[in-house]
Amino acid sequence: MERDETSRFLVRFTVIFRDMWPDLIQNLQSELRAFRNALSFAPPWAVSFVLLVSAVVVAWLLYAAILAVVRRILRGRRPYLLSMLNATKNPTRLGLLLLALAITLPTTPLGPETRTVLVQCLLLATIFLLGWIATTALEITATIYLLRFRLDAEDNLLARKHVTQIRVLVRVLNTIIVLITAGFALMTFDAVRQYGVSLFASAGVAGIIAGLAARPVLSNLFAGVQLAVTQPIRIEDAVTVENEYGWIEEITSTYVVIRLWDLRRLIVPLTYFIEKPFYNWTRHAAHYIGNVLLYLDYGAPVDRIRQKAAELVAQSKLASGKVTSVQVTNTRPDSIEVRILISADSAANASNLCAELREELIAFLQREHPEALPRQRSEAIAAAGRDSPPTAPNSHHD
Repeated sequence: MERDETSRFLVRFTVIFRDMWPDLIQNLQSELRAFRNALSFAPPWAVSFVLLVSAVVVAWLLYAAILAVVRRILRGRRPYLLSMLNATKNPTRLGLLLLALAITLPTTPLGPETRTVLVQCLLLATIFLLGWIATTALEITATIYLLRFRLDAEDNLLARKHVTQIRVLVRVLNTIIVLITAGFALMTFDAVRQYGVSLFASAGVAGIIAGLAARPVLSNLFAGVQLAVTQPIRIEDAVTVENEYGWIEEITSTYVVIRLWDLRRLIVPLTYFIEKPFYNWTRHAAHYIGNVLLYLDYGAPVDRIRQKAAELVAQSKLASGKVTSVQVTNTRPDSIEVRILISADSAANASNLCAELREELIAFLQREHPEALPRQRSEAIAAAGRDSPPTAPNSHHD
Protein backbone atom coordinates (compact mmCIF):
# COMPACT_ATOMS: atom_id res chain seq x y z
CA MET A 1 0.00 0.00 0.00
CA GLU A 2 2.81 2.38 0.91
CA ARG A 3 4.61 1.60 -2.36
CA ASP A 4 1.45 2.39 -4.39
CA GLU A 5 1.08 5.74 -2.64
CA THR A 6 4.74 6.55 -3.26
CA SER A 7 4.42 5.62 -6.94
CA ARG A 8 1.32 7.79 -7.36
CA PHE A 9 3.07 10.69 -5.66
CA LEU A 10 6.10 10.38 -7.94
CA VAL A 11 3.91 10.22 -11.06
CA ARG A 12 1.91 13.28 -9.95
CA PHE A 13 5.10 15.18 -9.11
CA THR A 14 6.62 14.31 -12.50
CA VAL A 15 3.55 15.55 -14.39
CA ILE A 16 3.42 18.80 -12.42
CA PHE A 17 7.16 19.39 -12.82
CA ARG A 18 6.98 18.70 -16.57
CA ASP A 19 4.21 21.27 -17.00
CA MET A 20 6.00 23.85 -14.86
CA TRP A 21 9.47 23.29 -16.34
CA PRO A 22 9.29 25.72 -19.34
CA ASP A 23 7.75 28.48 -17.20
CA LEU A 24 10.30 27.86 -14.46
CA ILE A 25 13.23 28.24 -16.86
CA GLN A 26 11.78 31.41 -18.35
CA ASN A 27 11.21 32.93 -14.90
CA LEU A 28 14.73 32.08 -13.80
CA GLN A 29 16.27 33.55 -16.93
CA SER A 30 14.14 36.71 -16.50
CA GLU A 31 15.47 37.13 -12.97
CA LEU A 32 19.03 36.56 -14.21
CA ARG A 33 18.63 39.19 -16.94
CA ALA A 34 17.33 41.65 -14.34
CA PHE A 35 20.34 40.86 -12.18
CA ARG A 36 22.62 41.36 -15.21
CA ASN A 37 21.04 44.75 -15.93
CA ALA A 38 21.63 45.77 -12.34
CA LEU A 39 25.36 45.08 -12.89
CA SER A 40 25.56 46.94 -16.18
CA PHE A 41 28.15 49.33 -14.74
CA ALA A 42 30.72 46.45 -14.56
CA PRO A 43 32.71 45.01 -17.49
CA PRO A 44 30.96 42.20 -19.43
CA TRP A 45 33.49 39.58 -18.36
CA ALA A 46 32.98 40.50 -14.68
CA VAL A 47 29.17 40.34 -15.04
CA SER A 48 29.42 36.91 -16.73
CA PHE A 49 31.77 35.66 -14.03
CA VAL A 50 29.42 36.81 -11.25
CA LEU A 51 26.39 35.23 -12.95
CA LEU A 52 28.07 31.87 -13.53
CA VAL A 53 29.59 31.71 -10.04
CA SER A 54 26.25 32.68 -8.49
CA ALA A 55 24.53 29.89 -10.44
CA VAL A 56 27.09 27.37 -9.20
CA VAL A 57 26.74 28.51 -5.58
CA VAL A 58 22.94 28.47 -5.68
CA ALA A 59 22.90 25.01 -7.29
CA TRP A 60 25.36 23.71 -4.69
CA LEU A 61 23.34 25.09 -1.76
CA LEU A 62 20.08 23.80 -3.27
CA TYR A 63 21.55 20.32 -3.65
CA ALA A 64 22.89 20.36 -0.07
CA ALA A 65 19.47 21.37 1.25
CA ILE A 66 17.63 18.70 -0.77
CA LEU A 67 20.15 16.05 0.30
CA ALA A 68 19.79 16.97 3.98
CA VAL A 69 15.98 16.81 3.78
CA VAL A 70 15.95 13.45 1.99
CA ARG A 71 18.48 11.97 4.43
CA ARG A 72 16.37 13.13 7.37
CA ILE A 73 13.29 11.52 5.82
CA LEU A 74 15.04 8.21 5.07
CA ARG A 75 17.03 7.97 8.30
CA GLY A 76 16.36 4.65 10.02
CA ARG A 77 13.57 3.67 7.61
CA ARG A 78 14.99 2.41 4.33
CA PRO A 79 18.75 1.88 4.57
CA TYR A 80 19.03 0.57 1.00
CA LEU A 81 17.56 3.84 -0.34
CA LEU A 82 19.99 5.79 1.84
CA SER A 83 22.94 3.79 0.52
CA MET A 84 21.71 4.35 -3.05
CA LEU A 85 21.47 8.07 -2.33
CA ASN A 86 25.07 8.10 -1.11
CA ALA A 87 26.23 6.22 -4.20
CA THR A 88 24.55 8.69 -6.58
CA LYS A 89 25.26 11.96 -4.79
CA ASN A 90 28.30 12.96 -6.88
CA PRO A 91 26.67 12.46 -10.32
CA THR A 92 23.51 14.18 -9.04
CA ARG A 93 25.51 17.15 -7.77
CA LEU A 94 27.35 17.47 -11.09
CA GLY A 95 24.09 17.21 -13.04
CA LEU A 96 22.51 19.99 -10.99
CA LEU A 97 25.57 22.22 -11.49
CA LEU A 98 25.52 21.64 -15.25
CA LEU A 99 21.80 22.41 -15.36
CA ALA A 100 22.36 25.69 -13.50
CA LEU A 101 25.15 26.69 -15.88
CA ALA A 102 23.05 25.77 -18.94
CA ILE A 103 20.19 27.99 -17.71
CA THR A 104 22.51 30.89 -16.82
CA LEU A 105 24.78 30.87 -19.87
CA PRO A 106 22.24 32.41 -22.36
CA THR A 107 21.79 35.43 -20.04
CA THR A 108 25.51 36.28 -19.81
CA PRO A 109 26.92 39.20 -21.88
CA LEU A 110 29.61 37.07 -23.54
CA GLY A 111 30.94 37.20 -27.05
CA PRO A 112 30.00 34.51 -29.60
CA GLU A 113 33.43 32.83 -29.52
CA THR A 114 33.59 32.65 -25.74
CA ARG A 115 30.02 31.38 -25.55
CA THR A 116 30.79 28.71 -28.16
CA VAL A 117 33.74 27.48 -26.10
CA LEU A 118 31.62 27.33 -22.93
CA VAL A 119 28.84 25.48 -24.74
CA GLN A 120 31.40 22.96 -25.99
CA CYS A 121 32.67 22.46 -22.43
CA LEU A 122 29.10 21.98 -21.17
CA LEU A 123 28.47 19.43 -23.91
CA LEU A 124 31.61 17.47 -22.99
CA ALA A 125 30.70 17.59 -19.30
CA THR A 126 27.18 16.36 -20.10
CA ILE A 127 28.55 13.41 -22.10
CA PHE A 128 30.91 12.61 -19.23
CA LEU A 129 27.97 12.85 -16.78
CA LEU A 130 25.89 10.42 -18.84
CA GLY A 131 28.75 7.90 -18.87
CA TRP A 132 29.20 8.36 -15.12
CA ILE A 133 25.47 7.81 -14.54
CA ALA A 134 25.57 4.64 -16.65
CA THR A 135 28.53 3.16 -14.71
CA THR A 136 26.98 4.14 -11.36
CA ALA A 137 23.64 2.57 -12.29
CA LEU A 138 25.48 -0.57 -13.39
CA GLU A 139 27.37 -0.80 -10.10
CA ILE A 140 24.20 -0.26 -8.05
CA THR A 141 22.30 -2.90 -10.01
CA ALA A 142 25.14 -5.41 -9.58
CA THR A 143 25.40 -4.68 -5.84
CA ILE A 144 21.66 -5.13 -5.31
CA TYR A 145 21.70 -8.38 -7.27
CA LEU A 146 24.65 -9.79 -5.29
CA LEU A 147 23.11 -9.01 -1.89
CA ARG A 148 21.39 -12.41 -1.91
CA PHE A 149 24.69 -14.33 -2.22
CA ARG A 150 27.32 -14.75 0.50
CA LEU A 151 30.87 -15.94 -0.11
CA ASP A 152 31.38 -16.77 3.57
CA ALA A 153 28.65 -19.44 3.52
CA GLU A 154 29.56 -23.09 4.02
CA ASP A 155 28.48 -24.14 0.54
CA ASN A 156 29.37 -21.08 -1.51
CA LEU A 157 29.56 -22.67 -4.95
CA LEU A 158 26.43 -20.89 -6.24
CA ALA A 159 27.56 -17.61 -4.68
CA ARG A 160 31.01 -17.83 -6.29
CA LYS A 161 29.37 -18.57 -9.64
CA HIS A 162 27.12 -15.49 -9.58
CA VAL A 163 29.73 -13.18 -8.04
CA THR A 164 32.22 -14.13 -10.76
CA GLN A 165 29.69 -13.61 -13.56
CA ILE A 166 28.49 -10.25 -12.30
CA ARG A 167 31.94 -8.84 -11.50
CA VAL A 168 33.44 -9.81 -14.86
CA LEU A 169 30.42 -8.57 -16.81
CA VAL A 170 30.38 -5.29 -14.87
CA ARG A 171 34.04 -4.68 -15.70
CA VAL A 172 33.48 -5.51 -19.36
CA LEU A 173 30.42 -3.25 -19.56
CA ASN A 174 32.29 -0.47 -17.75
CA THR A 175 35.05 -0.70 -20.36
CA ILE A 176 32.47 -0.51 -23.16
CA ILE A 177 30.75 2.49 -21.52
CA VAL A 178 34.09 4.31 -21.16
CA LEU A 179 34.94 3.66 -24.82
CA ILE A 180 31.50 4.83 -26.01
CA THR A 181 31.68 7.94 -23.80
CA ALA A 182 35.16 8.79 -25.08
CA GLY A 183 33.98 8.21 -28.65
CA PHE A 184 31.02 10.57 -28.31
CA ALA A 185 33.22 13.17 -26.62
CA LEU A 186 35.74 13.06 -29.45
CA MET A 187 33.03 13.21 -32.08
CA THR A 188 31.96 16.64 -30.79
CA PHE A 189 35.12 18.06 -32.36
CA ASP A 190 34.87 18.56 -36.12
CA ALA A 191 38.55 17.85 -36.74
CA VAL A 192 38.42 14.54 -34.93
CA ARG A 193 35.16 13.58 -36.64
CA GLN A 194 36.61 14.22 -40.08
CA TYR A 195 39.76 12.30 -39.19
CA GLY A 196 37.71 9.36 -38.03
CA VAL A 197 35.62 9.33 -41.20
CA SER A 198 38.71 9.46 -43.40
CA LEU A 199 40.36 6.73 -41.37
CA PHE A 200 37.37 4.42 -41.77
CA ALA A 201 37.10 5.30 -45.47
CA SER A 202 40.75 4.48 -46.19
CA ALA A 203 40.59 1.00 -44.56
CA GLY A 204 44.19 0.46 -45.56
CA VAL A 205 47.44 0.12 -43.68
CA ALA A 206 46.27 2.40 -40.89
CA GLY A 207 43.25 0.18 -40.25
CA ILE A 208 45.44 -2.93 -40.12
CA ILE A 209 47.88 -1.29 -37.71
CA ALA A 210 45.03 -0.11 -35.47
CA GLY A 211 43.53 -3.60 -35.49
CA LEU A 212 46.85 -5.18 -34.53
CA ALA A 213 47.42 -2.61 -31.81
CA ALA A 214 43.96 -3.20 -30.36
CA ARG A 215 44.23 -6.99 -30.49
CA PRO A 216 45.44 -7.50 -26.87
CA VAL A 217 42.69 -5.26 -25.53
CA LEU A 218 39.96 -6.87 -27.62
CA SER A 219 41.20 -10.40 -26.93
CA ASN A 220 41.11 -9.79 -23.16
CA LEU A 221 37.69 -8.16 -23.51
CA PHE A 222 36.23 -11.16 -25.34
CA ALA A 223 38.05 -13.52 -22.96
CA GLY A 224 36.35 -11.76 -20.03
CA VAL A 225 32.94 -12.28 -21.58
CA GLN A 226 33.75 -15.94 -22.27
CA LEU A 227 34.97 -16.46 -18.70
CA ALA A 228 31.79 -14.90 -17.32
CA VAL A 229 29.59 -17.15 -19.45
CA THR A 230 31.44 -20.49 -19.35
CA GLN A 231 33.12 -19.96 -15.94
CA PRO A 232 36.21 -22.17 -16.05
CA ILE A 233 37.27 -20.19 -12.98
CA ARG A 234 35.35 -18.41 -10.23
CA ILE A 235 36.19 -16.17 -7.31
CA GLU A 236 37.95 -18.20 -4.54
CA ASP A 237 38.43 -21.25 -6.76
CA ALA A 238 41.48 -23.35 -5.81
CA VAL A 239 43.66 -23.64 -8.92
CA THR A 240 47.13 -24.74 -10.00
CA VAL A 241 48.63 -22.41 -12.62
CA GLU A 242 52.24 -22.60 -13.84
CA ASN A 243 52.94 -25.21 -11.11
CA GLU A 244 51.76 -22.76 -8.44
CA TYR A 245 48.84 -23.58 -6.13
CA GLY A 246 46.57 -20.75 -5.04
CA TRP A 247 43.10 -19.23 -5.02
CA ILE A 248 41.41 -16.86 -7.46
CA GLU A 249 41.34 -13.56 -5.61
CA GLU A 250 40.25 -11.06 -8.27
CA ILE A 251 39.14 -11.12 -11.90
CA THR A 252 39.60 -7.78 -13.68
CA SER A 253 38.87 -6.81 -17.27
CA THR A 254 42.42 -7.69 -18.38
CA TYR A 255 44.03 -10.03 -15.82
CA VAL A 256 43.39 -12.45 -12.98
CA VAL A 257 45.00 -12.22 -9.53
CA ILE A 258 45.83 -15.57 -7.90
CA ARG A 259 46.61 -15.62 -4.17
CA LEU A 260 49.33 -18.23 -3.62
CA TRP A 261 49.75 -20.30 -0.48
CA ASP A 262 52.68 -18.15 0.73
CA LEU A 263 50.69 -14.89 0.24
CA ARG A 264 52.39 -14.01 -3.04
CA ARG A 265 50.21 -12.84 -5.92
CA LEU A 266 50.43 -14.41 -9.37
CA ILE A 267 49.11 -12.09 -12.11
CA VAL A 268 47.87 -13.93 -15.20
CA PRO A 269 46.16 -12.41 -18.30
CA LEU A 270 42.57 -13.41 -18.95
CA THR A 271 43.45 -15.12 -22.21
CA TYR A 272 45.63 -17.62 -20.31
CA PHE A 273 42.55 -19.42 -18.94
CA ILE A 274 41.10 -19.70 -22.45
CA GLU A 275 44.22 -20.80 -24.31
CA LYS A 276 46.22 -22.91 -21.81
CA PRO A 277 45.44 -25.83 -19.48
CA PHE A 278 45.31 -25.44 -15.70
CA TYR A 279 43.97 -27.31 -12.67
CA ASN A 280 40.75 -26.23 -10.93
CA TRP A 281 40.28 -28.15 -7.68
CA THR A 282 36.89 -26.68 -6.71
CA ARG A 283 35.03 -26.36 -10.00
CA HIS A 284 32.15 -28.69 -9.08
CA ALA A 285 32.25 -28.44 -5.28
CA ALA A 286 32.73 -25.77 -2.66
CA HIS A 287 34.92 -28.01 -0.48
CA TYR A 288 38.68 -27.74 -0.56
CA ILE A 289 40.81 -30.85 -0.98
CA GLY A 290 44.16 -31.15 0.77
CA ASN A 291 46.76 -33.86 0.46
CA VAL A 292 49.50 -35.17 2.74
CA LEU A 293 52.42 -37.10 1.24
CA LEU A 294 54.50 -39.50 3.33
CA TYR A 295 57.63 -41.31 2.06
CA LEU A 296 57.94 -44.57 3.99
CA ASP A 297 59.70 -47.91 3.93
CA TYR A 298 58.27 -50.86 1.99
CA GLY A 299 57.47 -52.50 5.33
CA ALA A 300 55.17 -49.68 6.42
CA PRO A 301 51.73 -50.94 7.62
CA VAL A 302 49.51 -49.13 5.11
CA ASP A 303 46.27 -50.55 6.58
CA ARG A 304 47.20 -49.32 10.04
CA ILE A 305 48.12 -45.89 8.64
CA ARG A 306 44.77 -45.80 6.83
CA GLN A 307 42.91 -46.54 10.06
CA LYS A 308 44.90 -43.98 12.05
CA ALA A 309 44.37 -41.28 9.39
CA ALA A 310 40.61 -41.93 9.46
CA GLU A 311 40.63 -41.65 13.27
CA LEU A 312 42.58 -38.39 13.23
CA VAL A 313 40.34 -36.85 10.56
CA ALA A 314 37.20 -37.89 12.45
CA GLN A 315 38.53 -36.28 15.64
CA SER A 316 39.60 -33.02 13.99
CA LYS A 317 37.27 -30.00 14.02
CA LEU A 318 38.81 -28.70 10.80
CA ALA A 319 37.75 -31.57 8.54
CA SER A 320 34.42 -31.74 6.74
CA GLY A 321 34.73 -35.55 6.70
CA LYS A 322 33.61 -35.95 3.09
CA VAL A 323 36.87 -37.31 1.67
CA THR A 324 39.42 -39.51 3.40
CA SER A 325 41.58 -41.57 1.09
CA VAL A 326 44.89 -43.26 1.88
CA GLN A 327 46.69 -44.80 -1.10
CA VAL A 328 50.16 -45.82 -2.19
CA THR A 329 50.54 -43.54 -5.21
CA ASN A 330 54.17 -44.18 -6.17
CA THR A 331 57.15 -46.42 -5.48
CA ARG A 332 60.86 -45.69 -5.43
CA PRO A 333 63.87 -47.97 -5.00
CA ASP A 334 64.22 -46.94 -1.35
CA SER A 335 60.67 -45.87 -0.34
CA ILE A 336 56.97 -45.76 -1.16
CA GLU A 337 54.78 -42.68 -1.49
CA VAL A 338 51.61 -42.69 0.62
CA ARG A 339 49.04 -40.00 -0.17
CA ILE A 340 46.26 -39.01 2.23
CA LEU A 341 43.41 -36.92 0.81
CA ILE A 342 41.22 -34.88 3.14
CA SER A 343 38.52 -32.24 2.64
CA ALA A 344 37.66 -29.05 4.51
CA ASP A 345 35.16 -26.23 4.21
CA SER A 346 37.73 -23.51 3.50
CA ALA A 347 41.24 -23.11 2.16
CA ALA A 348 42.61 -22.11 5.57
CA ASN A 349 41.05 -25.15 7.26
CA ALA A 350 42.40 -27.45 4.55
CA SER A 351 45.95 -26.10 4.97
CA ASN A 352 45.83 -26.32 8.77
CA LEU A 353 44.31 -29.79 8.63
CA CYS A 354 47.10 -31.05 6.34
CA ALA A 355 49.76 -29.74 8.72
CA GLU A 356 47.99 -31.23 11.73
CA LEU A 357 47.52 -34.63 10.09
CA ARG A 358 51.14 -34.73 8.89
CA GLU A 359 52.48 -34.04 12.40
CA GLU A 360 50.17 -36.57 14.06
CA LEU A 361 51.03 -39.35 11.59
CA ILE A 362 54.78 -38.77 11.88
CA ALA A 363 54.51 -38.89 15.68
CA PHE A 364 52.39 -42.05 15.43
CA LEU A 365 54.93 -43.81 13.19
CA GLN A 366 57.86 -42.80 15.37
CA ARG A 367 56.08 -44.03 18.48
CA GLU A 368 54.46 -47.29 17.33
CA HIS A 369 55.96 -48.23 13.96
CA PRO A 370 59.57 -47.02 13.71
CA GLU A 371 60.17 -49.74 11.10
CA ALA A 372 57.97 -47.75 8.71
CA LEU A 373 60.51 -44.95 8.52
CA PRO A 374 62.64 -44.89 5.36
CA ARG A 375 65.19 -47.71 5.80
CA GLN A 376 68.03 -45.86 4.13
CA ARG A 377 67.81 -42.97 6.56
CA SER A 378 67.57 -45.30 9.57
CA GLU A 379 70.58 -47.36 8.49
CA ALA A 380 72.61 -44.24 7.81
CA ILE A 381 71.94 -42.96 11.31
CA ALA A 382 72.78 -46.35 12.84
CA ALA A 383 75.98 -46.63 10.82
CA ALA A 384 77.00 -43.16 11.84
CA GLY A 385 76.48 -44.12 15.48
CA ARG A 386 78.63 -47.29 15.16
CA ASP A 387 81.50 -45.62 13.33
CA SER A 388 81.85 -42.58 15.57
CA PRO A 389 84.48 -42.93 18.35
CA PRO A 390 83.38 -42.68 21.96
CA THR A 391 83.29 -39.17 23.27
CA ALA A 392 86.14 -38.44 25.68
CA PRO A 393 85.66 -36.27 28.66
CA ASN A 394 86.83 -32.70 28.32
CA SER A 395 90.44 -32.28 29.39
CA HIS A 396 92.79 -29.34 29.52
CA HIS A 397 96.45 -29.67 28.58
CA ASP A 398 99.04 -27.22 29.74
